[in-house]
Amino acid sequence: MRVFVTGASGALGSRLVPQLIDAGHDVIGTHNSPTSAELLRTLGAKPVLVDLLDVREVRKAVLDNEPEAIVHEATALGNAKFGRNFDKAFAMTNQLRTKGTDALLAAARDAGIRRFVAQSFASYRYIRQGGPIKAEGDPLDPTSPPHTQQSWAAMAHLDEAVTDFGGIALRYGGFYGAANDGWAELVRKRMLPIIGDGGGFISWIHLEDAAAATVLALEHEGPEIYNIVDDEPALVRECLPVLAQSLGAKPPRHFPAWLARLVAGEAAVVMATEVRGASNAKAKRELGWTLRYPSWRTGFPAVYSSLAVAA
Repeated sequence: MRVFVTGASGALGSRLVPQLIDAGHDVIGTHNSPTSAELLRTLGAKPVLVDLLDVREVRKAVLDNEPEAIVHEATALGNAKFGRNFDKAFAMTNQLRTKGTDALLAAARDAGIRRFVAQSFASYRYIRQGGPIKAEGDPLDPTSPPHTQQSWAAMAHLDEAVTDFGGIALRYGGFYGAANDGWAELVRKRMLPIIGDGGGFISWIHLEDAAAATVLALEHEGPEIYNIVDDEPALVRECLPVLAQSLGAKPPRHFPAWLARLVAGEAAVVMATEVRGASNAKAKRELGWTLRYPSWRTGFPAVYSSLAVAA
């Protein structure tokens, strides 16, 4: 197929484009800088400069390039500053997940495109009751932590809009797998502490495995929602020490919940102590997806051991 990929030069997009091309697809990739355009050319995609929040510009780009499918992977998290206010860090990404998604869906309708795959998120969103691991059919948390309401609403909007269209929303886990994925700096600066009992879960996914699942999803009929995570949802208290060890860094600090609440805010405490993990069983079963890194236990050392040596 001829595939229109937003966010094509990003952390996931730059791994997705080569896999799409290897699968026989032609790729048109959106970008917002000359450097990104050159990267896309190097990867084998046709670069297209487009403001994804401009409805007319999006429509023109889609109609002019005549794709048969759209994959929406655009975020604005590369230089985001994370602090107590989750919504502030995700403000532009929230716009891309709402206004940007709506613009792409409108263009798809005008162009007669039926295949649409979009980036959503699994970690932190499922209801904090019952068992520790949640499937796609389990309810989302009706009460998001403070300062996350706008971001949770944006992801819910994307899920609903895409599946109402007949497309596929991929709820990815926490991305890792690149030297510049952000985890190394945070861990070395000991800015990822274990809070309270560290009993919250993180569902991880290696970027290459996320890209592979996306290629498979593109060839699958919607509407569907899939958790794109690895086989082992990780307790915070278990995975952060392994991440630090893989980087040759000092072990993570331990903060009591009351102190973390004062320093980092309630959302950080909830995410570190209460949130549930996600199951990938549906994606593996229905997409025929096989993971290169089934667990972060092997993925972290494989990715970060060279960074540990360099440090």
